[in-house]
Amino acid sequence: MKRIMRYMRGYEKQCILGPLFKLLEAALELLVPLVVASIVDQGIGLGNRSYIVQMCLVMISLGLVGLACSVTAQFFAARAAVGFCTRLRHALLEHILGLSYTQIDTIGTSTLITRMTSDVNQVQSGVNLCLRLLLRSPFVVFGAMIMAFTIDAQAALVFVGVIPVLCVIVFGIMLITMPKYKQVQAGLDQVTSATRQNLTGVRVLRAFCKEDSEVETFCGKTQELTRRQLLAGRISALMNPVTYVVINFAIVILVQVGALKVDGGILTQGLVIALYNYMSQILVELIKMADLIINMTKAAACADRIGAVLEVKNDQQDGTSQSRSLRGAVEFRNVCAQYAGAGEPSLTDISFRAEPGQTVGIIGGTGSGKTTLVNLIPRLYDAAQGQVLVDGRDVKEYEMEVLRREIGVVPQKSVLFQGTIRENLLWGNPDATEEDLWQALKVAQAEEVVKGKNLQLEEPVEQGGMNFSGGQRQRLTIARALVRKPKILILDDSASALDYATDAKLRMAIRAMEQPPTTFIVSQRAASVRFADEILVLDDGCMVGRGTHDELLKSCPVYQEIYYSQFPKEVTGNG
Repeated sequence: MKRIMRYMRGYEKQCILGPLFKLLEAALELLVPLVVASIVDQGIGLGNRSYIVQMCLVMISLGLVGLACSVTAQFFAARAAVGFCTRLRHALLEHILGLSYTQIDTIGTSTLITRMTSDVNQVQSGVNLCLRLLLRSPFVVFGAMIMAFTIDAQAALVFVGVIPVLCVIVFGIMLITMPKYKQVQAGLDQVTSATRQNLTGVRVLRAFCKEDSEVETFCGKTQELTRRQLLAGRISALMNPVTYVVINFAIVILVQVGALKVDGGILTQGLVIALYNYMSQILVELIKMADLIINMTKAAACADRIGAVLEVKNDQQDGTSQSRSLRGAVEFRNVCAQYAGAGEPSLTDISFRAEPGQTVGIIGGTGSGKTTLVNLIPRLYDAAQGQVLVDGRDVKEYEMEVLRREIGVVPQKSVLFQGTIRENLLWGNPDATEEDLWQALKVAQAEEVVKGKNLQLEEPVEQGGMNFSGGQRQRLTIARALVRKPKILILDDSASALDYATDAKLRMAIRAMEQPPTTFIVSQRAASVRFADEILVLDDGCMVGRGTHDELLKSCPVYQEIYYSQFPKEVTGNG
């Protein structure tokens, strides 16, 4: 918790006032048994109805003031907890967005989502409960014991004997059940993972008729989860009956001691009832304290998980160069790249140069390192060895924001965000004019897509762009990159859903731009890279060919295999 408590700064007043109002409410609650005792002794015992009414009004007043104090305490506690966790979420998201791709891959996207959502919510709940109950429950327990001593010291010894026994029972059961609940949480993670996997791959399951086997596997995991929950629940369920047995046994002793003292004229009946009420208050508060400690333990564990992410330092050092006049020349010098945890390098000894405005095609089989290569240019990943240079300067020397502002990236997976078409295009350049947007759409072959919509640029986009086809999404993401007017454009297999004619029009339109960017086209289609100024052929992370289409067709077996597998008629014609 210490690692994230700095985000509580500014809520010191709420952290003080919340517990204070809760203690005031507890103090008023401790007075209630005495009021009841006076009603029994002086009102009912003497038949004084006006006194009974008067004391009932006092009890109502105590209840109303206590309610006001409780609501006020809840307000301050909730404000501090919600404000603290709001800051924590913002800081966590900002920190995650500042991490490198390698670090995000290592930690895991699903884990980061869990820490952003359920972990932060658990911390918020823990902070809220802590501000309200951490001082209140011990105050009531010891306050009730002290009040019992003010009534009768000998009777109060029953409290001294029963409180340690109750503490042992409550906290003993708590310590036994906490590991059990951790096992329940682990089982829940497995069920959640299986559910997500089945829902994500439902089409594949149906295609391979695996529904029955997956249902059977899922049932097995849910049954195991149920078994763990029942075991933890049965142990936890012992708390109420065991504590009530102890309390009732203590009450029997208390009543017996009280009866003897009443008979001897030392105590009144009302004071015995007050002692009984104090015993009940102790039981309730100890159970609350046990629940509080369980919640605080969970919150502390979640805080550790969040703090572990916040302690991860970005392993990419930002450069200092703020050059804003990039021409777009790109050079690789003996570059090697390797993903975290991978045994073999993804790229080995890659060297080439692309001049400003040139089109470079990158082709190769699946897993050959095409995407890895282009990801090194905007520093989404860093080279393990060698240098990646833009305009003759190592990319590590540039400020990442400055470098990436000059690069348009269209990733393999076309991602559109919920909003409108205009809002998605403005991600590329918030200051783009209406003319800039339509020009980018025209080059990306998406102009007809937008004009075909009723609201055109104001057409709503659902989450993930699910109300557009795959080809439409790809064209809109290309347009978003072009709105930036980049000096370097990276098309990472971004035309896979386009037909050959549209793909060709797109490449021609990019070449025909007034100031064409240095374009990298990653594709498995030979037709997409055929007319590039230079083609790089990758195989298992190595560059096995480099040149124009005609040159590679004569000298590179890997390129020949790819090309003739897609255009078999030319093999027949040549033969």
